[in-house]
Amino acid sequence: MATRSNSEVTGVSRRTLLASAGASGLAPLAEDARPAAPETQRPPQGPPLRVQPVLTYSVPQRHEATSWRGWGGVQTEADAVAERDRIGREMAAMARACDFPLEVLPARAVANAGQAAAIPSNRYDVLVIFAAGGWSDLFHAMAKPDRWNLMFLRHSPGPVYLWYEIAHPHFLRKAVDEYGEPGWSPDEVVVDRYDRLATKLRALHGLKRTLGKRILAIGGASGWGAGGGQAPDIARKLWKLDIVDYPYAELGKRITAAQADPAMRARADARAQAYLRVPQTRLETKRGFHDNAFLLDEVFRAILAEARTDALTVNHCMGTIMPMSKTTACMPLSLLNDDGYIAFCESDFVVIPSGILLHYISGKPVFLNDPTFPHEGIVTLAHCTAPRKMDGRRVEPVRILTHFESDYGAAPKVEMRKGQITTNLIPDFACKDWLGFAATVVANPFLDICRSQIDVRIHGDCDLVVQRMKGFHWMLSYGDYLDEVGYALKKLGVAWTNVSRGSAG
Repeated sequence: MATRSNSEVTGVSRRTLLASAGASGLAPLAEDARPAAPETQRPPQGPPLRVQPVLTYSVPQRHEATSWRGWGGVQTEADAVAERDRIGREMAAMARACDFPLEVLPARAVANAGQAAAIPSNRYDVLVIFAAGGWSDLFHAMAKPDRWNLMFLRHSPGPVYLWYEIAHPHFLRKAVDEYGEPGWSPDEVVVDRYDRLATKLRALHGLKRTLGKRILAIGGASGWGAGGGQAPDIARKLWKLDIVDYPYAELGKRITAAQADPAMRARADARAQAYLRVPQTRLETKRGFHDNAFLLDEVFRAILAEARTDALTVNHCMGTIMPMSKTTACMPLSLLNDDGYIAFCESDFVVIPSGILLHYISGKPVFLNDPTFPHEGIVTLAHCTAPRKMDGRRVEPVRILTHFESDYGAAPKVEMRKGQITTNLIPDFACKDWLGFAATVVANPFLDICRSQIDVRIHGDCDLVVQRMKGFHWMLSYGDYLDEVGYALKKLGVAWTNVSRGSAG
């Protein structure tokens, strides 16, 4: 299972990536020796997740011969000011340590419902209640149903909070055995650990960026197999995806115009040559297929800019697009993902929402793949469109071959790092019950299947994966983001089984 180290000061999670690489004829590169790909235009970074931290407290008055104060170390106005300022410093430190866009608004302190209600909820995405004291009327005055809400409790080091004692029985369960606070569960409560708070915020950032995402569907939206017929509708309703159909007739015109445009052709050829100069790059298909792939990439970038999005998928990519472009879509999709776009083959909206979510949670390119039959803890994952910059920064070795099924065009065989920890997501056709596991890359075979192919060792019960597999396509990223994915799915009401942690939700 992936390991996480904690900062001594803030407890913010840092993920470290193992850095060896398999070869199939290409020698592995050390982590610091991995070359950068030639720079190209990247899509702008999206808006940050905006977080409002609020301290709740009360100032009790002494009364003789009776209980007059509740538990907790924040009992005076001076205590509250000191704690509010400390929260501000700690949250700012956490935001600096996070590798996703996070904006922390100035910390506020409230002691009554009027002060709580005065906090403008339209200015933030997530409310984090630091529940030092006060009563649940303060929470209800702030916690709006159209915003995400979290609670942070202090135990050690103090000052200990009142709600460290009573958050579970009093707030979540209302003094009975059943949960009774809408929108809240134990998953919304964090004790002491800013790294765990950051994990939940990373999940919510990914979910925020995914919901309502506009994606261009060349050749229309689809879903794999008999079970995927409703996938585009589910993607629109549950994930609120803005799926924009882009007809092949229009794409054909754009490709023809690009082929006749000397400036665009020259730019594409220059990029194609620069790509081949990157160390650990081997061309094993016709040069024309490779060059045409960069021209198709130029076309894709232009229509994405016109559609005001950075996400694209290509339907009928194993046939319709080839005669038009004189190549395959494999390389252009790989190039787009390397540059921070979101680009998928097959237009399979059973799995595409998982790819968008994992991309925004991890901050890295993702690999849509065909799984095989898991056995003895190993499963082979393959497709012809793998990103080369899987960690989001440095390129992996690559062989540029033909697309396997057509033996045509240009497709990357990316040699992913042996020893690399990966997140693997298995969406079901109905988007009601997902499976996920962490795995380690153990080999880059060269089987007669899609070109980018890896064997990964499953962390957890392989037989459970076999028994519970649904849908078809899987999604992969470098790093371990299972906790974030599970928390984001919970917000949508999608069931989740984490094979590597042995938990379901």
